[in-house]
Amino acid sequence: MLVSWFVLRTSILLCLLLVLYLSQRFWYRALWRWSGRWGSRPIRAGIRLLYLVGLLLIILSVADSLHNGRGNLIPRGTFLNVLAGLWFFSALFAFLAVKCVHVLERAWRLFRARNQPAAKAGDDELPVDPGRRYFFKTATAAAGAVPFLGAMYGFAAERLNYQVHRVEIPISNLPSALDGMKIAQLSDIHMSGYMPRSQVRRAIDMANDLGADLAIVTGDFITGADDPLDECIEEIRRLSAPLGIYGCNGNHEIYAQAEDRAQELFTQFGMRLLRHENALISFRGAKFNLIGVDYQRERNPGGRRISTLSGVEPLIRNDVPNILLSHNPNSFNRAAELGVELSLAGHTHGGQIQVEILDHRLSPARFITDYVAGLYIRPLFTPAKTVASQKFLHAATLQGPHAALYVNRGLGTVGAPVRLGVPPEISLLTLRRS
Repeated sequence: MLVSWFVLRTSILLCLLLVLYLSQRFWYRALWRWSGRWGSRPIRAGIRLLYLVGLLLIILSVADSLHNGRGNLIPRGTFLNVLAGLWFFSALFAFLAVKCVHVLERAWRLFRARNQPAAKAGDDELPVDPGRRYFFKTATAAAGAVPFLGAMYGFAAERLNYQVHRVEIPISNLPSALDGMKIAQLSDIHMSGYMPRSQVRRAIDMANDLGADLAIVTGDFITGADDPLDECIEEIRRLSAPLGIYGCNGNHEIYAQAEDRAQELFTQFGMRLLRHENALISFRGAKFNLIGVDYQRERNPGGRRISTLSGVEPLIRNDVPNILLSHNPNSFNRAAELGVELSLAGHTHGGQIQVEILDHRLSPARFITDYVAGLYIRPLFTPAKTVASQKFLHAATLQGPHAALYVNRGLGTVGAPVRLGVPPEISLLTLRRS
């Protein structure tokens, strides 16, 4: 089992590296052909040299960033970092799009060859079709340009288009006094050069305008160890909520080795970062149990699957509703099995990129979770391993006790500093008796 997991991870990594190499080779050869048409040899050599130097710097920036901020040669958030993220993202998807057009063109040529007889006996050449040639030439150009234009739009516009999502969440066994209680949720801030302090402050101000009773932040305050964790949590302290400000750690706090420091800063600023802890909170004379956990890994270092929320059972109460803060939405199955009525998560960023094809929404987050973004409901106390087709409910058809999960789309970005179809989210969640 451990060997197969290692082989799977290695195979995926090698495939990804191969595709990245092929995409860069494709654009390298395209530039060589394009610049080869120029008559001036010095200009041609200068453009090619500039491209090679730029590509080497971009590769250095990407490799350096894999250290998550530990010992970086290039400071995060510089123009080179931004260019690296945008270039690799755009070049990869443009390469794939162009290759898809080429495959369609070859398929069309094969179809015509099989269904159109030769003009003369022994003549295997198909007559030239100017319309077809123009169509595929135009489609190739568009396929190569759209990812670059989309990346620029996603970086310059949609990445900063903060939106408030107001959602009513049906909760089992909710006391009448808690009906209508409002929770403001932020997640995945990723404060860095891509996410300056001014933008975090703008999000905090928008959250404060919602008038929530409770404010929570579900992890990933920063991306790497060199990012300004202190400044991020100083901004989080500006959240205003009568019941207080609570949070939990995310996976990037692990990568940056900042879990303990985040907890210290929360305590210093009068907030609580719950790390396998719970807090009993009163509202209008009723109580609820708020639980927080560090990032829940699903596999141990050897690749073996492990159960999430291990050791959380003693924190769950049967006499009041339970609300769980867990950065990883995949802990929801186990939380519902244990009797937790509401889970709040982040982590996915909604995929950062989402497209809709034939009424189906496609997102990279689908590769890591069934819970991409928004509200999900499943029967309470359902075994965690229940198959996917049996685990989701629609709020309008609720019968019996249920568990709810809300997945926030996050504020920041990871990898390419781009959002397309998934603008940053500030959630206002209103609890309702089901």
